[in-house]
Amino acid sequence: MTLIGGWVAQRTGDRRHLVLGFAAGLMLGVVAFDLLPEALHQAPEEVHGVPQALLMFAAGFLAIHIVERAVAIHRGHEAEYAAHTHGQRPAQGHAHGHGRTGSGINGHQGVGLTAALALVGHSVMDGFAIGAAFQAGTTVGTVVAIAVVAHDFADGFNTYTITRLYGNNKRRALTLLAADALAPVTGAAITLLFTISGHVLGLYLGFFAGFLLYLATSDILPEAHSPHPSRTTLLCTLGGVGFMWLVIGFAG
Repeated sequence: MTLIGGWVAQRTGDRRHLVLGFAAGLMLGVVAFDLLPEALHQAPEEVHGVPQALLMFAAGFLAIHIVERAVAIHRGHEAEYAAHTHGQRPAQGHAHGHGRTGSGINGHQGVGLTAALALVGHSVMDGFAIGAAFQAGTTVGTVVAIAVVAHDFADGFNTYTITRLYGNNKRRALTLLAADALAPVTGAAITLLFTISGHVLGLYLGFFAGFLLYLATSDILPEAHSPHPSRTTLLCTLGGVGFMWLVIGFAG
């Protein structure tokens, strides 16, 4: 499913804005309906009246924000998102005067790699969750496995899209996609050796949720709307959120 998601992402052509809108919706859905609830369940203890999982959520959001501000990706001007590409394919298009190209954000490939590696790390934890759930019982393990397999499509799609969005070449994106496909198997195999405590897992999920939310709202959505601001793109975002709601609802 991860590889299928990446395959779909690389064949979107001029409809890239629609796919990015859908990807942002998927990411928002994963954060709201999967990562945060699980993080709060695993790490509900409070620090000064706030659950630790939510503190880590804010920390994850702020961490990637600080990194991006440090490399001056965002200039804080609305015109930043008004660039146009004259309809070229993503790998060939260019934007005027804003440091962006149709294939990504110039000079910041490292941010794309960091984001993709974070997704790979999340996939390792997905596999870890499958192994741990099967230790608790076959029924629990099966439900968790269905949920992970269902959203592995989104993981593969987002890994490829984020890597390319920041200007990385296709070969690098495919390499990270392959790593993301192997990650759940690796995570599940780790549970044969030892298990991670629920509290630490909750903190990790909260942090990653903040990371994903920032990428979805600050990078992916503006990039989706910059060349083609349309109702269709908005509908794709809503569709992505709704899709994740259905997947998680059926899996639960």
